Amino acid sequence: MEIQPIVIGTAGHIDHGKSTLVRALTGIDPDRLKEEKERGLTIDLGFAPLELPDGRLVGIVDVPGHERFIRNMVAGASGIDLVCLVVAGDDGVMPQTREHLLIMELLGVRRGLVALTKIDMVEEDLVDLAEEDVREAVQGTFLDGAEIMRVSAPTGAGLEELKQALFRHAAATEPRSAEGVFRMPVQRVFSKRGFGTVVTGIPLSGEAHVGDFLEVLPGNIRGKVRGLNAYREETPRIRAGHSSAINFSDVDQGAVQRGFVVATPGYFTPQRMVAARIQAIPGIGRPLTNRMHVRVHAGTADPHGELILLDREEIPPGESGIAQLRLSEPIVCAPGDRFVLRLMSPAVTLGGGTILEESRYRLKRFRSFVLDELSHQEESLALPSALLESLLSRYGEELVATDELAKSLKCPKDETRRLLEGLAEETRVHSPKQDRWIHADRLQSALKKLRDTLEAFFREESHRSVVDVLELRRRTSFEPSFLSILLAEEESRGVLERLAGGKIRPSGREVELEPAVRELAEKVESRYVSGRFQPPSLEELEQAANAGSKEIDRVVELLVDAGRLEHLGSGLYLSRPVLDEARQAITANCQKNGKLVIPELRDRLVTSRKYLIPILEYFDAVGLTNRQGGHRVLRKR
Repeated sequence: MEIQPIVIGTAGHIDHGKSTLVRALTGIDPDRLKEEKERGLTIDLGFAPLELPDGRLVGIVDVPGHERFIRNMVAGASGIDLVCLVVAGDDGVMPQTREHLLIMELLGVRRGLVALTKIDMVEEDLVDLAEEDVREAVQGTFLDGAEIMRVSAPTGAGLEELKQALFRHAAATEPRSAEGVFRMPVQRVFSKRGFGTVVTGIPLSGEAHVGDFLEVLPGNIRGKVRGLNAYREETPRIRAGHSSAINFSDVDQGAVQRGFVVATPGYFTPQRMVAARIQAIPGIGRPLTNRMHVRVHAGTADPHGELILLDREEIPPGESGIAQLRLSEPIVCAPGDRFVLRLMSPAVTLGGGTILEESRYRLKRFRSFVLDELSHQEESLALPSALLESLLSRYGEELVATDELAKSLKCPKDETRRLLEGLAEETRVHSPKQDRWIHADRLQSALKKLRDTLEAFFREESHRSVVDVLELRRRTSFEPSFLSILLAEEESRGVLERLAGGKIRPSGREVELEPAVRELAEKVESRYVSGRFQPPSLEELEQAANAGSKEIDRVVELLVDAGRLEHLGSGLYLSRPVLDEARQAITANCQKNGKLVIPELRDRLVTSRKYLIPILEYFDAVGLTNRQGGHRVLRKR
């Protein structure tokens, strides 16, 4: 059995003959519920396969026409590619005819035809009037100019012509792509004796196979696929565009309901907030307003929520705007998904829209950077590589793992990596660290911020030749790992050099000292050399050199930058040769005794506890020694 991966859907007013028409076309009664058969009224979704002339099958979804069952109708319409709008010749266009047509348009259906039914029940002149009524109703919609086929299911009149028209449209409709990760909104859940739980629906993307482990969301349940069925036939795989049934061996029926989603694990997270482009339908008689309470029909889910308008105070009929939907229950969705908005009470259709992002935060109204980002996201929806670039840009100044981007894009990791590599060839993205990415504009922005920070530092501290990495972190607020990557990038470009001890020197930077400053520096260094392991305090230096505290501080910084002094912390500095002597003494002491004998070291260095403790802590910090119990030993290399 081969399946053409598209789904045909019926639409139209109650009692206009949708189910009867499906039965006449396929030989299968789509009304499966006892109540439906007793009342002659479609309450829930029905499914039937239609065989094409070449033997392939397409699915037909029959939706209820009564206004009380609009939520069921929208649940079925979410997977439709081609619509057959059914209008009875004796009634003509009715309220649900218009609403169903509107819903199909809001959900992005762009191809279809009209079946004018019950032509055997009225005179031909009245059928002509009904056809005129239909043409007027569809004017300006995606069915404007569509074929209108006159049929009678009981007599068979026009049925073959309708079939041929459906065949032509099915052949011309672009099949759903099986690319991406698997996702199927759940339309029905039931238990089959001897088999376990069965869920049905129309997959929107990807494919699934017998033996796969899939995730049921928002319940966060994982189950193994025991069997698959498409159009009442067992199959080893299902894919986007198939009306499908999944039999789970280890999922409790009571844990799943309509509105849930079955998906490839690890890619989808249920969301209570989404940003979207909202379209208000013409002729609703009222604008959409901020904080309006609405019902959101997305896939087969229909939570209520609050509409937060981000770019305007209201959306008049026929116009659009950007908004955030804050929902009462989480939904599983992806950028580009279409949805329908209905008023809570009275239950009327207000409009619909396209999801732009799964929001991590409450978005604030009238923020230009938020609106700019969402507008850019909207422009990128049609092309996966453009959407990926937009998503990466919105992460800002951070490196993002391929796995995280794949999850945001709802695309397999290998395919996401291939898209990233293509963008990297165009220098739109960079990977400074293996399998982690940043947008090129964000990287350049971060590098500019780093360069500006360095420039500002040396403008303020013109006597300095190096800057500490800790100072750069404080001034830029970059995360340590990200700053390290930026510094490595600048070093590779020859902009700066990284020195030992966490110091950074801009390439080619030299500081010319005035004679008086040079003379003071020599005096200060001399005092540190002669002071050995009992170095002078800054106050003692001020007195000895007859200089102010700012002058002494400046000279000490110069000597540290030049590598002549080392800061051990807490205002304690040692001359570099003296510090090297301490390193040798500690090493010899440990090698001789198997551990550091502190009294022996104190006598060797001719110092006191006041200075010895900071010296020992310094060598712990730089990795020469390691505390082991109550002793210090040389750290193993």
